[in-house]
Amino acid sequence: MTPLRRFSPLFSARPGPRSARHWPSVLALALCPLVAPAQVQSDALRAADPLSPVAARAPAAAPPLAVPAPELPTGAGEALSLWQRANQQVAAFPRGHIDILRWEASQPEALPAPAADAAPPLLPDEALRVSLTQRPALLARPGMNSVEHAAVQRALLDHAHAVRRAWITAVASREHLHHQQTRLDAAHSGAELGRRMVVAGNWSQARLLREQLAQAREHAAQLQAQQAALLAQEHLARLMGQWDPQAIDALVQRLPRQLPELPAQPQPGPGLTESGLEAAVLRSHPTLSARSTDTRRQLAAVDPAWRNTWSQALQTGLQSLPSEGLPTAPLAVADQRLANDHALQRALGAEAGLLQLATERRSAARTAWAQLQTAHALARHAQDTVLPLQTALEQETLLRYNGMLKSTWDLLEASRERMQAASDAAAARRDFWLAQADWQTLLAGGDYSPAEPSAVGGARATAAQPGH
Repeated sequence: MTPLRRFSPLFSARPGPRSARHWPSVLALALCPLVAPAQVQSDALRAADPLSPVAARAPAAAPPLAVPAPELPTGAGEALSLWQRANQQVAAFPRGHIDILRWEASQPEALPAPAADAAPPLLPDEALRVSLTQRPALLARPGMNSVEHAAVQRALLDHAHAVRRAWITAVASREHLHHQQTRLDAAHSGAELGRRMVVAGNWSQARLLREQLAQAREHAAQLQAQQAALLAQEHLARLMGQWDPQAIDALVQRLPRQLPELPAQPQPGPGLTESGLEAAVLRSHPTLSARSTDTRRQLAAVDPAWRNTWSQALQTGLQSLPSEGLPTAPLAVADQRLANDHALQRALGAEAGLLQLATERRSAARTAWAQLQTAHALARHAQDTVLPLQTALEQETLLRYNGMLKSTWDLLEASRERMQAASDAAAARRDFWLAQADWQTLLAGGDYSPAEPSAVGGARATAAQPGH
């Protein structure tokens, strides 16, 4: 008997009754590692399975806003009765007259703090770590050359930038939804009070219709804010590889209720000053140093006099361009020897590509830093100047209302303006943190895409949109 047969009953020459009884158990033990992986379905397979049970997450379409018509009297006696009953109801109405303003003033601007036993908030770093578990292509592998390593690094920076921006937008959209809900509550109260004023005979239908139109606009804005929040949350969930609606809801509950406070001043980065920003952005690019070395080597292989001949021929060709209008034909060099010199053309191409890359990186450094400073200044202005002024105006209007110098509707308008200022301050804070994310990505070696000059004028109109 060979050693293999002596130690393994599976290879016995003549299995007896005892070894035959052990065949099923031994075979099961031998095949167990092969069967187990097939029994465990991966998360990706469950997500791709149409039969995977999930709960609906998207909110149902909201019904149209119901605008009740006032109960108009049909005669003088009924009018007097309605007037008396309406005035009694206004006295008991918790949001009518002065009570409505006191109620609005008592509402906190910030979202309530989460419960003490709630899960820790989801921060951008954790969101990135979760997303990277589903993206093995963004991890470096042994044996990668410098080009492959640089490509993976840039892809990783792009993904990290997208995750951070998605997190900022998701948190900001949630905060914006809270502010919009406050505005909608105030619009509901104003429309209800206006309806009662019509019933009491103190208002015309035209004034009530204005309040109801304001209520309808806030209702539409609330639906848009809900949709924007849902889109932002779904975008973040997609980047994190979350597909189960229940898991996405748990993720949303862990999002902070508002963005961090503004820093005192925007900081370039550890150990950086404004004079060294362009150099830092150039050093961080994953391929610029290698391209500089390659360009220097290719230029050294070309005779300087021959390159000077190319420059003179190029200047001669440029003089043939029309003084007005666009060129009608590609620019040509008269000396064919210059065009057929492959070493010269490679060196010129490498030099032009390097110059374009360096120019873009230096311009991106200046633009991104200026954008960050401007976003910080605007956010500070909205938070420290405009919002306190609107709050003070609301308080002054309340005092004048108490002295019977202002009407309830003046007070309502002051409250609406203050709530809009709070929403604008939150949006400006969001824009700052988005600019901060862009700047950090650029410093790390990533790309930066500044807005086109023609799009600057439309920035305010698109400020409520999540992300870009």
